Amino acid sequence: MSTLQHPDAPGDARDAGSASPANDRDVVRVAIIGNPNTGKTTLFNALTGLRQRVGNFGGVTVERVEGSFRLPDGRRVALLDLPGSYSLSAGSPDEQIALDVLLGRDADRWRPDVVLVVVDAGHLERNLFLAGQVLELGVPVVVALNQIDVATADGVAIDIPDFIHELGVSVVPTVAKRGEGLEQLKRAIVTALTLPAPVRRFTLPTPAREALAPLAECLVQAGLTRSAADMEALRLLSVSRSEPHLAEIAGLAPAVQAASAAMLAAGFAPARFESEVRYAWIAEVIDRTVRREAHGRRNVSDRIDRIALHRWWGPVLFLGLMAVVFQAVFSWATPLMDLIEGAIGAAGSAVGSVMPDGDLRSLVVDGVFAGAGSVLVFLPQIAILFTFIGILEHSGYMARAAFLMDRVMRRVGLHGRSFIPMLSGYACAVPGIMATRTIEDPRDRLATMMVVPLMSCSARLPVYTLLIGAFVPATSLIPGLTLQGATMLAMYLLGTLAALGVAALFRRTLLRGPVRPMILELPPYRRPSVRSLAVSVAQRCQLFLRRAGTVILALSIVLWALATYPKADLPDTLPEAERQEQQLTHSALGRIGHAIEPAVRPLGYDWKIAVSIAASFAAREVFVSTMGTIYGVGSEDEAALGERLRAEQRPDGRASYTPLVAVGLMVFYVFALMCMSTTAVTVREAGGGALGWRWAGLQFVYMLALAYGAAWLVYAGGRALGFAG
Repeated sequence: MSTLQHPDAPGDARDAGSASPANDRDVVRVAIIGNPNTGKTTLFNALTGLRQRVGNFGGVTVERVEGSFRLPDGRRVALLDLPGSYSLSAGSPDEQIALDVLLGRDADRWRPDVVLVVVDAGHLERNLFLAGQVLELGVPVVVALNQIDVATADGVAIDIPDFIHELGVSVVPTVAKRGEGLEQLKRAIVTALTLPAPVRRFTLPTPAREALAPLAECLVQAGLTRSAADMEALRLLSVSRSEPHLAEIAGLAPAVQAASAAMLAAGFAPARFESEVRYAWIAEVIDRTVRREAHGRRNVSDRIDRIALHRWWGPVLFLGLMAVVFQAVFSWATPLMDLIEGAIGAAGSAVGSVMPDGDLRSLVVDGVFAGAGSVLVFLPQIAILFTFIGILEHSGYMARAAFLMDRVMRRVGLHGRSFIPMLSGYACAVPGIMATRTIEDPRDRLATMMVVPLMSCSARLPVYTLLIGAFVPATSLIPGLTLQGATMLAMYLLGTLAALGVAALFRRTLLRGPVRPMILELPPYRRPSVRSLAVSVAQRCQLFLRRAGTVILALSIVLWALATYPKADLPDTLPEAERQEQQLTHSALGRIGHAIEPAVRPLGYDWKIAVSIAASFAAREVFVSTMGTIYGVGSEDEAALGERLRAEQRPDGRASYTPLVAVGLMVFYVFALMCMSTTAVTVREAGGGALGWRWAGLQFVYMLALAYGAAWLVYAGGRALGFAG
């Protein structure tokens, strides 16, 4: 095929249907898009740094990350990070969102002034499919030729001037993780604003153009530019007939059917026609612009994968890495946790010393510092967990973990791609559930969604840490691994195995259906960008601090009030410890706890644990802050919460908390769904409305039943074996 300009150059209609992010003409609107594993997010972070905000696209729970930076001429750029996509074929919800934004169909988002397409310099054959589609949208485009250093080391040489000529847009070589090429990229965006938007770089056979012309005209009448209409007409030949806009645009569905029939009559296969013509163009571009050395460097990734993907050594390596992660959560975080705990204690004492005795002093010291402060101390562990997950993700190992788990996932009826959302659930169930949008099969997507909350998220970490630190000795098992680290790993493995078992049950009952084979890209191993990793961890820590400063702080104050009022009429001769116990018992919190205590007594829990569990249904971390509030009310003691739990006794003198009770409580938190945000996301991702609520309700009920049953088995079984309860 020859390369030539499309005869219909787009007009100035690219701003139609767009809404500026601010009433400021100095703001340039840029959307960044690219295949997964191209370094798109690293480039986004390098450009914007911490000038980012995270939300959701309107009407869906797909994460929307926006940031900003300044151009050399001083104008501000509003940069929107679109979901990673292999094409605009809308085979997944992520791709549908990206397409809607770029075509201006998303009423809640502006249409970009410039699209920044990130391509992997070492894998142009795959990346240029998406780039070719974007070139036809009628919007100025800049191409970031990322990871050019890796491509060069692998013996790939790209003739940049010829490549620019073939694409018809600015092309900037970049190394995002080192910040190379960023200034040139900013200048290219400024230049792109002054140039005509690019158009299709190849021509279709005359019979195909004639067959698609009525469909393209229908799309023009619906508001698309001529270039975008030509791209969309070609794309619609191979997409699902369930796309929403097919019904929303009058006459579009019949036009698609007519175009498909005309293509068949002309001797073309509609479903694969776009792929054939685009890959033919890509082959010509690669042939004219790329040279590969006959003896490039030996692929380091292949050598590592001989072990990482080995049938036996691969799983052993994965399990070893997980053990290192959870041991690090304990051993590395301890000094920082002690520092934060000391600072919070000192601050509480300093504030309390300048306040007169009374309820206000108790509120500040025992409510705020003992409640919210008891959660803030776990910030170092949260940061370490997210750092390790980020390293595994950015280095390329996460895709290998999904490949290793595909064999296991298929046995339980899940797609291998489901493992990545499940692994994301280790950090937080909300983005894990959102990540299921990359799974095309609705049954696989829903089954994965239903079990992601069983993966032990970072919100469970404060509960595990408190109980393990208080009741599990730091006995060394093997060099580098203690009993505490092994117990933490066991909790994570328990949730993972339960998730696989429940998924198998769903896929054999309510969500029965065939399992699709997995096609997964294994990116080359890369050294993670320190800057990008730091930005990612900082964002997650900020979310944790915001949660501690809002939800948990508010609940701590409410719990303090419930534990303080009504005041009990107690004689002054009572010892202080007994006075505190009597006050708690007669308070509103004590009465609530005693009312629900019979429900949890079979698990070995007292009313204080019952109250803490009930409060933590809003957010799991609240369990720790509730305990801090309960044991901090009216107390001048600065002892650690774990020591207070070990010292707690029942009326008959037996310990209220034993290792058996602690293990049963951790098992309860492994399974119980205690997160309002997760429920809300499940409702929306499962279809919204009554259907979404039914699935979310089923998820909550089965997880609660599983938690109660498992905790009872631990407690009853432990007592039968002779352990103290």
